[in-house]
Amino acid sequence: MQESGSGKDLPLGAREVEGPVVPFSLRQESAVISSDQFDANGKPIPNQAEAKKGRKSAIQEVIETLLLAVLIFVGVRSIVLNFRVDGQSMEPNLKNGEMLIVNRRAYVHFNMSFLPWESKTSSDWYPFGQPSRGDIVVFNPPGQHTEPYIKRIIGLPGDRISVHDGAVYINNQRLEERYLTSDTEWQGIATQDVQVKPGYIFVMGDNRNNSSDSRVFGQVPITSVIGKAWVAYWPLSQVKLVSDPAYSFGN
Repeated sequence: MQESGSGKDLPLGAREVEGPVVPFSLRQESAVISSDQFDANGKPIPNQAEAKKGRKSAIQEVIETLLLAVLIFVGVRSIVLNFRVDGQSMEPNLKNGEMLIVNRRAYVHFNMSFLPWESKTSSDWYPFGQPSRGDIVVFNPPGQHTEPYIKRIIGLPGDRISVHDGAVYINNQRLEERYLTSDTEWQGIATQDVQVKPGYIFVMGDNRNNSSDSRVFGQVPITSVIGKAWVAYWPLSQVKLVSDPAYSFGN
């Protein structure tokens, strides 16, 4: 031990430092907090840079959420849409006012004519299946109609359609339609056999005596089909999948 000039004992090798002794904790605090961080009342002043950064982050989150919602909406609408049945032409299977979900991508297809080999059937490739007999479809009808129609596909490209004895005949074979409650008669412009052209379909309503369909406005281009009826979701008491019928042919 050695004696300092103030009369206090100091450890060997230590030197006395002039000035007031400040505890370490106070010296550390004074290095962190400056006087300009308090207002006249001694209350802390918020850090403007951090507050601005927080506001910017909140606005960015809102924008990102809105963009995500828009992308999801556009994505869903590109696949499905909702459709309201208007009228009695599809009764008793679909009723007036019933709400449906329509699959817009059911018949999406790609032209494969660029391939080096030649297809014996068609140059179009349908990854999810081609239009089939019995499918209920929503389409833009020929003529000056402004609203989409909903009907059932009866005739496919190459089919010869005729109606007699209260039934539809496909290539001279009677089409058994167990979902009907009335006979089928020719009406409108179709009074003779019809040969369905390539790229077209022949459609009819299930309520054959109260339906404006291909018997009236003719064949429908497949390109005019908006989508295939998928699910009936309203009213809730009638929620169901819109299934395809199993057909058989008679004489």
